[in-house]
Amino acid sequence: MNNSYFVTRSLVSITTLLLHVFAMPIFFLGFILIYDSSWTTRFLDAGLGTVFNVLMLTSILIGVVGISRIVMTTVGRNTRISWWQYAIWSFAEVFVFSCFAALYMALVYGDYGYFPALGQMLRISFAILSYPYIIFALLIALIRPDEEEASEEDLVRFADSTGRLKLVIAHDVILYVEAQENYVSIHYMEGEKQKEYSLRQSMKGIEELMAKHGIIRCQRSYFVNPRHVTVLRRDKEGFIQAELDVNNGKQVPVSPKYYEQLSKML
Repeated sequence: MNNSYFVTRSLVSITTLLLHVFAMPIFFLGFILIYDSSWTTRFLDAGLGTVFNVLMLTSILIGVVGISRIVMTTVGRNTRISWWQYAIWSFAEVFVFSCFAALYMALVYGDYGYFPALGQMLRISFAILSYPYIIFALLIALIRPDEEEASEEDLVRFADSTGRLKLVIAHDVILYVEAQENYVSIHYMEGEKQKEYSLRQSMKGIEELMAKHGIIRCQRSYFVNPRHVTVLRRDKEGFIQAELDVNNGKQVPVSPKYYEQLSKML
């Protein structure tokens, strides 16, 4: 079963990227210098001193989080990232930062050893950075709830001919449904990508479900979502086509029988 709507896109927006790249290092820097805990400063007070080392570690944190968030934002444009995937990604960010930070601290100490330094940095990093990661996620979820997250009423639940639930998606991402012998092909958007799902079902078997969610029949073998129809036009042969708001300019055939109903909904 494919349900894309337990995920959030606001967590992978440009605004969130900038928030993490700038606010996360500031929190890390401020926490160590202001809180001045012995279990952090004792380890970091080597070479040129605590302040210099913390500034170097903050620079490493900016680099790691910056690269990670750029990749996350790019991936999030085409693929929705679930909460548990986001949590693993965030954990990996802190771990990677700790690895690079430990390398720096091992070089500063000289004879301290990389793995003891890694153990110390993991303890420091997770103890400090857990707070902003949790706070930022909660703030984004509360202040800027995901506009693409669908309510139960907006979800279309597709079941096959045996009644088994196979696909759950929001009604507004569905483009059109096409009959293909013993199957129906559901065309929908996932992020900026157009996806297709083949369901063993008949057009008659999903007709009531489609009508419930405002997706109407436009031809004997097609249902179309009026939300994605930009214009109805006749082609060179005189056949009516519904042009959709997708990058490839997909057109869905419309029979004269359903033309008036569809045109009223545009």
